[in-house]
Amino acid sequence: MDTTIVNPDAVRRAMKTTQRRKTARAMILVGPLALFLLVIFVIPIASLLTRAVDNPEVIHTLPRTLQALQHWDRHAAPPDLAYLALSQDLTQAKSTSAAGELARRLNYEVPGYRSLIFKTMRHMPIQATDGAAARQDLVKLDPRWGNTRYWTAIASNDKSWSPYYLLASLDLRTNNDGHIVSMPPDTSAFRAIFARTFGISLVVTLVALILGYPLAYWITRLTKRQANLVLICILIPFWTSILVRIAAWVVLLQREGLINDALMQLGIISQPLPLLFNRLGVYIAMVHILLPFMVLPLYSVMQSVPPSYQRAAISLGSHPFAAFWRVYVPQTYPGVAAGSLLVFIIAVGYYITPALLGGAGDQMISYYVAYFTNQTINWGMASALGLILLAGTLLLYTLYRRISGKELALG
Repeated sequence: MDTTIVNPDAVRRAMKTTQRRKTARAMILVGPLALFLLVIFVIPIASLLTRAVDNPEVIHTLPRTLQALQHWDRHAAPPDLAYLALSQDLTQAKSTSAAGELARRLNYEVPGYRSLIFKTMRHMPIQATDGAAARQDLVKLDPRWGNTRYWTAIASNDKSWSPYYLLASLDLRTNNDGHIVSMPPDTSAFRAIFARTFGISLVVTLVALILGYPLAYWITRLTKRQANLVLICILIPFWTSILVRIAAWVVLLQREGLINDALMQLGIISQPLPLLFNRLGVYIAMVHILLPFMVLPLYSVMQSVPPSYQRAAISLGSHPFAAFWRVYVPQTYPGVAAGSLLVFIIAVGYYITPALLGGAGDQMISYYVAYFTNQTINWGMASALGLILLAGTLLLYTLYRRISGKELALG
C-alpha cells in the first residue's frame, strides 16, 4: 500500500507554476500581434483623437497677453497692459510659423480674426512703451481691437486643452460667462448631419437585412455545389473596386440610364425617374455594396441550424410559417446581430458613395471629416467629429449588447 503523503501547498505551487508557463507561452505567441496593433492602429488613432481637445496655439504664441488677461472679467475693456503684451507677443511671432496657426485658430471662433492678426503683425513693432500708448496705437490701427469680443477669444484659450472642437461638433459653444449654450440656428448643422448619418446607416442595414435574410436562407437549401456557386457570385463585388461599382451605378441610374430606359420601354413610367444625386441613389448603391457583409454572417449561422427542428415542429402540428418563425428564426439571431452590426458600423463611416451619388443634403459625417482634413486643414474639428462618431457607435453597440443580453436571459 502506497503511503506517500501529498503536500497540498506543493501541489498548488506546481499548478501555479504550470499556469504561469502557459500564460507566458500564450503571451509570447500573442505579443507580436498585440504590439503590431498597438503601434499601427491604437497609437495613431489615439494621437489623432487627442487633437480634438489639443489647444496649443494661443498659449504658445501669446503667453504675455494671457498673463495680462488673467484677472480680466471679459465684460469691461481689457487692461492697458494687455495691449502692450499683445504687441510684444505679435512682434516676437511675426517671423515664425506660429503666426499662421494662431490666426487660423482664432479665426475659428471669430470670423475675420485671421485678417486682423496679419494686418497687426505687418505694423509690428510699434513704438509704444506703456499700455495706454499701446492701446491707442492698436485701436487706431484697427478699431476691432477695441471690441471685447476679440479679446474674449484670446482669454478663453488660456489652457493647453479646450472643449471648443467637441462643443462645435455638437452645435454648442461657451459664452462670455463660461456657460455652454447652443449655437444660433443659422450656424448649427452638425447635430442634423449626425442624425442623417445614423438614419441612412439604419435604413441601409434594415434593407440589407430584408434582402439578405431570405437570400441566405435560400442558399442553405441548395446543394453544396450550388451554394458555392451562389456564394462566389455574392463575393464578386469584393473583387471589383468600389469606384468602379459606383461608376456602374451612375450609368444605371442616370436619367438616360439603363433602368429608366427599361422602365419607359415597358410602359411603367412616362418620364425618367430621378434616381441619381439623391437619397434613393445612395440607398441603392450602399445596399448593393454592403449586402455581402449581411449575407455571409447569416449564412454561416443558418448552415449550423439543423433542419430537423423545423420538420419536427411541423410534424407536431405547427403551421409551417409558425414553425419557421418560432423555431428557426430565433436560432439565427446571432447571425442577424453580427450582420446588422457589421453593416451598420461600415455604413456609418461611408464617404465615397454619398459624395458621388448623393446630393448636398445626403452627405454623411465622414464627408465633413474629409473636408476639414483636406481642405480647411482643421485637424481639431476633424478629430472631434470622428471622436463623436466613434463614441456614438460605441454607445449604440453597448446599448445593443445590454438589450440582447437581457433577451437571452429572459429566454
